[in-house]
Order: sequence, then C-alpha cells, then structure tokens
Amino acid sequence: MTTKDIVLDHVSIRFGSYTAVDNAHLTIRGGEFFSFLGPSGCGKTTLLRCVSGFSEPTEGRVLIGGSDMKGVGPNKRPTALIFQNLALFPLMSVADNIAFPLEVRGISKKQRRKRADELLDMIALPGVGDKKVHELSGGQRQRVAIARALAVEPDILLLDEPLSALDLKLRHHMRTELRAIQQRVGLTFIYITHDQGEALTMSDRVAVMNSGVIEQIGDPESIYNRPKTSFVASFVGETNAIEGKVVLQAGEIVTLETPVGHLQGKAAGGRRYKNGDPCYLFIRPEQLEVKSGLEAPNTIAASVVKEEFEGSARILFLKANGIDMRITRVNRGASDALANGQALVCAFDPDHATVLPHGPLAGA
Repeated sequence: MTTKDIVLDHVSIRFGSYTAVDNAHLTIRGGEFFSFLGPSGCGKTTLLRCVSGFSEPTEGRVLIGGSDMKGVGPNKRPTALIFQNLALFPLMSVADNIAFPLEVRGISKKQRRKRADELLDMIALPGVGDKKVHELSGGQRQRVAIARALAVEPDILLLDEPLSALDLKLRHHMRTELRAIQQRVGLTFIYITHDQGEALTMSDRVAVMNSGVIEQIGDPESIYNRPKTSFVASFVGETNAIEGKVVLQAGEIVTLETPVGHLQGKAAGGRRYKNGDPCYLFIRPEQLEVKSGLEAPNTIAASVVKEEFEGSARILFLKANGIDMRITRVNRGASDALANGQALVCAFDPDHATVLPHGPLAGA
C-alpha cells in the first residue's frame, strides 16, 4: 500500500485576534501512528480539522503526498475522520453502516456487502453484519466506526478522541485493538487525545501541545524520560516539580539550591546554566525511594500526609518543607503502610531527575 507523508508547513490558525495554532511545523510519516497530545483548548482538534479539510490555515500549508491541500475539500482528500461520538446510524444494520460511504459513491449493493464483510473480518467482528448498532458493546461500536472509515480506503485515518466515552477498562482494551488495526492495515493514523496513557501506549511519535504551540515532538519514551520544557515534564505523567536556583553545573549534572536542600539532576538537552538561573528539578514518583537516613546529595526529609492503595502500587503523599511530593511504591504483597505524619527520608539518582528552565507548568 502506498503511504503519503503529511507536512504541516508553518501552519497558523487564527479566529479573529485569537490564535488557536501558532506556527506548527512538522512531518508525519506515511504509515505512522502519530498523536497530538495536550489539554483541552490547546489547538489539537483545530489542527486535525485543518488536515481533514474542514478548515483552512490562516498561514502556512498542509501538504499530503507532496500536494498542497489548499482549496481541496474533505471529500476530495485521502483522509477519513472518526469523531468522538462515532455518529453511527441506529436504524441501519452494522453492515449498512460500514457500507454507507460506498453507497454514496454509487457502489452496487453486492459489492458493498462484500466489502463490509471483509472489513468485519479485519476488525475481528465476523458475522455481525446483520445486527443493529445498539446490539453491540461500546468497544464493538468503536471498531465498526473504524471499519466504516476504512471502507473508502483512505490513506490517512484521523481520530478525534474516539475512546473518551468508553469506561476505563474498555479504553485500555481498545488501545491495543486500535494499534493492532493500524499495524494490520498499514495506514497513517493521526490521533487526538488529552489522555497521556493513550498517546504513550499506541503512538510511534507524539506532539505535545500547549496554548496552540507544539512544545515537543518525539517517541513516547523520549517524551516521558527526556522532556524539553517544564510544561511537557509536568503534563506527561506524574512528576514532582521542585523549584530552585543553579549553584553549580559540572558536565550534565546541575546542582540546585532548593527549599529542601541542594539537589542534583541532569541538564535536559545539553543545556548550560549560569549560577542563579531559576529552574525546576523534575523527578518521577517511581524514581524516588524511601531511605533510612540523610545521605546528601539528593535526599529529602519529609513527612507522610496520606497513603493511597491502588492495587499494583502504593502512592505516598508527602510534605517536605511546604512542598507537596509523592512516591510510587510497587505493591509486593506485604502490608507496609506508613502512618500519617510519619517522618521519612526519600532519595533519587541524579541521572533520573531532569533540570529545566523555569516555565509554565501544566494545570498551574
């Protein structure tokens, strides 16, 4: 199957004085599962509508397979869009829902049914073509919506938060299903989500957006382990953000003076800092360990505020000189809960902490 690259060439989208997308510039490779991740209102759906042809960029170009899409409507682009509400027709059978785009194109009834049955086999729902939509589970309806989008053989499938209406367990199951379908058909998937777990689990690459700006593009591991901005570090996954000022940098290791003592972490992206520069040190809860005593550097004296049991893990909520922190500890079967108010010391490896310039935090 031929796959087409999608290029967003310095795309900006404005509505009056409001800038929804600001100078987005990237290439999505053909056959890639690419996600735009960010909070509500960050511009990711606006960008998807621009790719699909439902809106035009104020500045810049959208190119698909090297062709400029300016003036090309949604029905003329090699794309198919799946909305959040799926928009399946309740009075039609499953097969007729899937085949509806083919009926619009004048394909014969026999050929439509043949194609619908092929797609039902592909999404692992053989034999349900004659059922009504309401007879299917939420996950099955999701797969039918995908099959309907694939009926017209698009090069690019655009998905706008398609799993948000499903319950947690089904969402997790459908992550695996979507990724498997994408790999099976070899299409380019462009996925919009505010759910970090979805983006990290399914994607080849992720673009993290904030206030219309793409802050970082990378594979999921890079986004999580090597964030480039304070927003990305605080938005993607749980983290502890500790403010401080630089007192020393030796190679990649930066020492900060913080309210909980001198702490060390790695300078993200090979940055160089000057003494006195305001920064954040970010350390993931799973990288913190409970220690028996203060062993400088990178030890923090704290007290337990509360503990939450989540089955596979225990989450310790701490207070350290007025700073809220958390530690994730794997549940190993023993009852090792800590009492509220109990004093403890936590520590971390400087290689597992990231130092970034002071900037906006997610949710702040």
